[in-house]
Amino acid sequence: VLKILTESTYLRDKLESNTKMFRKGMEEAGFDLGKGTHSIVPVMLGHLKDDAKASQNLANELLEEGIYVIGFYYPVVPKGKARIRVQLSAGHEQHHLDKAIAAFVKVGKEMGVID
Repeated sequence: VLKILTESTYLRDKLESNTKMFRKGMEEAGFDLGKGTHSIVPVMLGHLKDDAKASQNLANELLEEGIYVIGFYYPVVPKGKARIRVQLSAGHEQHHLDKAIAAFVKVGKEMGVID
């Protein structure tokens, strides 16, 4: 692993690019991702009445769409700060990101997460 990482920045560059593309698409769709540039992207749900339940329901609905994410809620995160955790990698291709964003938009609109 160290040899691969020291010989080329390709994987780091791809991860950075994937993260930027995903964040841009999600923010344009109306999702609150909080601040940051890291590849673990929180989709914040604290604006919803029952954010803990919403995090679980959203994660389940996204799984039905073929997107595996984890919902976090109190006591893992503070009350009112529930979120979906998305972890990007250099292994993702553009079509994976497009599929994930489309699934988030579809389910997010159905559940009232976004307009």
